[in-house]
Amino acid sequence: MTPPPVISKDKLSLVKDLYLNKKLCIREVAQRLAVSPDAVENFIRRHKIPKRSRKEAQQAKYYNKPLSFNKQKLNSVYLRELAIIGAMLYWAEGYKGDESNGTVDFANSDPLMIEIFLKFLRLLYKPDERRLRVYLYCYSNQNIPKLIQFWSVLTGIPKKQFLKPYVRTDFREDGRKMEYGMIHIRYHDKKLLLEIKSMIKSYVSITMRRWRSGQSHLTVNQTPSGYEGSNPSRRTI
Repeated sequence: MTPPPVISKDKLSLVKDLYLNKKLCIREVAQRLAVSPDAVENFIRRHKIPKRSRKEAQQAKYYNKPLSFNKQKLNSVYLRELAIIGAMLYWAEGYKGDESNGTVDFANSDPLMIEIFLKFLRLLYKPDERRLRVYLYCYSNQNIPKLIQFWSVLTGIPKKQFLKPYVRTDFREDGRKMEYGMIHIRYHDKKLLLEIKSMIKSYVSITMRRWRSGQSHLTVNQTPSGYEGSNPSRRTI
């Protein structure tokens, strides 16, 4: 029987780079070197390479997880304007709490706001459409199938991606009610949530610096870090 392949000592720097710097797991390192995971485990132990803790392993797994979206550069005035509007909409109406939840969640009853936010999400991040979810909040005296049809057509999100709606029964018949109910646009990806929060923080920082320096406007050509593109023109809003 042929003995299992082992890792030669001259691969030490490569293993360190893959495991410590690139944060690959033992299985991924083994695949790169065409050996078994046990061979990598033995090599790491033999050469006293620090083994990751469970928490560090989870962090590494998150670090290496492929993106479910494709962030675009803000290389036109239109995209820069949309970025500002979308970021401010999410700052006002989006979920910004515990990041361990890892879900982008924008809620509103205004169809135009929902359309604009989805335009922002789709043009700036090109998310996986299959991962979009809609959560409807409505009243028991409303036509729920009709509301779902309305929001499905408006958002372009199939009905099969709608979650079970929350139907409120404790309301006053003569009270103010939302004509189309309210929906949450949800997308579960912590990295996307962090991207949007980073964009908000960047725009707020730019605005505060301008206020403190005596300027009272935000220029469209100013883009958050990581979104730079060509800058064909300069406008103010």
